[in-house]
Amino acid sequence: MPSSYPHFTPKELFLSQIQRFIPKPWKEGIKQLVKPSSILEPSLPVGDSMIDSLLASIKTYACEGHLSEAFRSLSLIKLHASSSTSCDAVLHSISSLLASCTSHKSLPQGKQLHAQIIRLGLEQHPILVPKLVTFYSSFNSHGDAHIVVENSNVLHPLPWNLLISSYVKDELLNEALATYEQMVKRGIRPDCFTYPSVLKACGEKLDIGFGKEVHKSIDASCEWNLFVHNSLVSMYGKFGLVDVARQLFDIMPQRDTISWNSMISCYASKGMWNEAFELFGNLQMEGTEISIITWNTIAGGCLRAGNIKGALELLSQMRVGGIQLDSVAFSVGLSASSHIGAFKLGKEMHGSAIRSCCDGYGNVRNALITMYSRCKDLRHAYTLFQSIEDRSIITWNSMISGYSHMDRAEEASFIFREMLCCGIEPNHVTIASILPLCARVANLQHGKEFHCYITKHVVFDDYLMLWNALVDMYARSGKVREAKQVFDSMNKKDEVTYTSMIAGYGVQGEGKAALKLFEEMNSLNIRPDHVTMVSILSACSHSGLVIQGQILFERMVSMYGITPNLEHYACMVDLYGRAGLLHNAKDIIRRMPYKPTSAMWATLIGACHIHGNTEIGEWAAEMLLQMRPEHSGYYVLIANMYAAAGRWNNLARVRTYMRELGVRKAPGLSWVDMGDGFSLFLVGDTTNQLRNEIYLLLDGLSELMRDADYRGDCSSDYAAFE
Repeated sequence: MPSSYPHFTPKELFLSQIQRFIPKPWKEGIKQLVKPSSILEPSLPVGDSMIDSLLASIKTYACEGHLSEAFRSLSLIKLHASSSTSCDAVLHSISSLLASCTSHKSLPQGKQLHAQIIRLGLEQHPILVPKLVTFYSSFNSHGDAHIVVENSNVLHPLPWNLLISSYVKDELLNEALATYEQMVKRGIRPDCFTYPSVLKACGEKLDIGFGKEVHKSIDASCEWNLFVHNSLVSMYGKFGLVDVARQLFDIMPQRDTISWNSMISCYASKGMWNEAFELFGNLQMEGTEISIITWNTIAGGCLRAGNIKGALELLSQMRVGGIQLDSVAFSVGLSASSHIGAFKLGKEMHGSAIRSCCDGYGNVRNALITMYSRCKDLRHAYTLFQSIEDRSIITWNSMISGYSHMDRAEEASFIFREMLCCGIEPNHVTIASILPLCARVANLQHGKEFHCYITKHVVFDDYLMLWNALVDMYARSGKVREAKQVFDSMNKKDEVTYTSMIAGYGVQGEGKAALKLFEEMNSLNIRPDHVTMVSILSACSHSGLVIQGQILFERMVSMYGITPNLEHYACMVDLYGRAGLLHNAKDIIRRMPYKPTSAMWATLIGACHIHGNTEIGEWAAEMLLQMRPEHSGYYVLIANMYAAAGRWNNLARVRTYMRELGVRKAPGLSWVDMGDGFSLFLVGDTTNQLRNEIYLLLDGLSELMRDADYRGDCSSDYAAFE
């Protein structure tokens, strides 16, 4: 029951004492109450104008965060309010103070106020209950908020809606759904503000059964509402029931930006980009305002689908349409620039991000590091990396990946060690980005260290990508036996696993073992992709398995549904060339629906040189020279062929071409890992401090080779240029 308030004025209370708690703008209203004696007599009640002034002062103090003064004003109101105005005055004062405690994060004062509410018997008041729920929820005191709602007899759903919404906001999904059930059991009817939060909780929790029950309740008790319908579309999208979401979307009598974004997000989450692009086209045709979230989703979809141009065009449309790019849009644009090596465009986006104050976001900074790395500006990438104080694992991975992409093994290893020293644990992306580098630079020592690291940390056991990278590393390094051991230890394999192993056998000339693995792959219903077909055709080429290679090439379309691309035709040219079937190789080049590359002509020239077919060799050489390639090795290959055939005029013409184009033969070099880094050795190098000892050792090795009757292949020694 509400308490009665005392309605008296102390004899010794002067008006000047009250005025101290009232802001200046309101003092004028008080002055008119002053008697000549300046003392309020007990027989004279305080006027309503002074109560109004005190109420105004509470609001002013509350807005400015002066809670102590506001509480004093509240005490004066309780002290001097008449019976007719007491309830409303105190109620509005407490309501204002509660809102102020919430906005100014004043938990102790708010609890004191709650205690006064209970003492005054106002804890059930429909105005104060929602205020209390909001107050406690803002401090994540969900238990206190729940007690307030549970003990109230308010039949309006507002307090329950606020409580459920706070649970969902803090990802306490079970509590949110339990509160909804409790609400329904108490006979409180949910409204259109209840359902969006409940549906969101169902979607986040992936509770399909509960979600469908709520949907039935909506159909039975609630009129159509745009916000509720949007929440239904979003929920079914999170369930993966895209068809149901689309049906709900199609029957909507009206749609807003959230409706379109929810449906497009449904398709995006399932990787159904064609449907998402089509729906986006419909949205543009309707002329409805498109949110930046939708723009970003579609631009990101273009990027994932490999449509780099489409992603950049969408970003351009956004800017032309006056839409301010956010951090997500810049991240998409920088990633697109990285994929195509558009360095100038990437730098322009960097400048735009700085002007938009988006360059400080983590995703933008990581995308910038990747962009500069992929565009071969590692110095700038590393400068950005060093400028970041709070580096996330993604930041470290971006820098390591940048060095790995440029085959900078020592720098990548240094960053990896620095990451460990900073207490950052590498994830599967870290290891997978650096393992291929170990294979490319023939640095198995680091690769084996990473293998040990992976084995010791069980968290990596389920990452197939990581174990595929290990198989690929050993296979590329020629360690087929080690690769097969890792391959056999894997519980799960996919087409990448088999492709890496097949490629490893192929390079070692073990074509039959590669074919056996390919058959095993098919028997397990693991479909080969275009990379697998390149690997198996290459394996047949290196092992002279011409018939098997022909059969596999012919089956690509009919059995595996793969249209041969340029790489597959190049494998067939190499297959026929190695086997001496040069006319077959020539026919493949003539019949294929692609323009031959320089490498393809070089393959044919090399085969003609080995098998002594000058006619086809000269034809291929003419075609290659017409392309005017910059690679010096191609000219050396042609020159050696002409030299072997005694075609000195043609040889002179090749040398003239090289002089005109400014092509120089790069000196041959090799390297050896000394444990603390790589040492390079160039042909005719005299700069090494140990050159005398090195050449002495080289002479000794040459003598041993002569004693063993070993003869090098002069065809690959660039003899025509010595």
